[in-house]
Amino acid sequence: MTKILFLPGAGASPNFWKPVASALPDAWQKEHFGWPGLGAQPHDPAVRGIDDLVAMVVAHMTEPVDLVAQSMGGVIAARLAIEKPTLVRRLVLSVTSGGVDMAGLGASDWRESYRKNFPQAAEWITAARSSPPLPVEKIMAPTLLIWGDADPISPVAVGKHLEERLPDARLEIVAGGDHDVASTHADHVARLISSFLSAPGR
Repeated sequence: MTKILFLPGAGASPNFWKPVASALPDAWQKEHFGWPGLGAQPHDPAVRGIDDLVAMVVAHMTEPVDLVAQSMGGVIAARLAIEKPTLVRRLVLSVTSGGVDMAGLGASDWRESYRKNFPQAAEWITAARSSPPLPVEKIMAPTLLIWGDADPISPVAVGKHLEERLPDARLEIVAGGDHDVASTHADHVARLISSFLSAPGR
């Protein structure tokens, strides 16, 4: 059975996806990541940027996995799906940017409030305006996109944009969902993910 790797956003907590994961079948293998130096996580001098986080996840991909990712974690997941296509079986991206033009799609700037909430977070996370563009058309893994319709940080327009560009993607919109839709609507999100990951071929 394919292992599921859960990747949080810049809040970085390994607990972010646990309410969703706990609602998935107990028999499924699950691994939760936290991001050193981001959010309230302890710093690691070896982690100096997103490339180091990508490498951290790759080290755990000794065989094909499913990736379930939120926000910035979705940028990491998208990169892995592009760079390591044989190691990503299925992909779930929730309220992410995926390396697209966020401002052009109506997204608000999250960096000031993030720095207020996490003043000790590594400087690099808010130093850049946005993630570099990614050639998401190269993502061959079947992809489930989950968006809340009340998210100013990653509005539904971003999800629709990714659905149009990815070769095999489906967008699910959660009514009333904000940027933390995976925690505030955990049961609903878990049902979407369970159905997607357990479809024929798992």
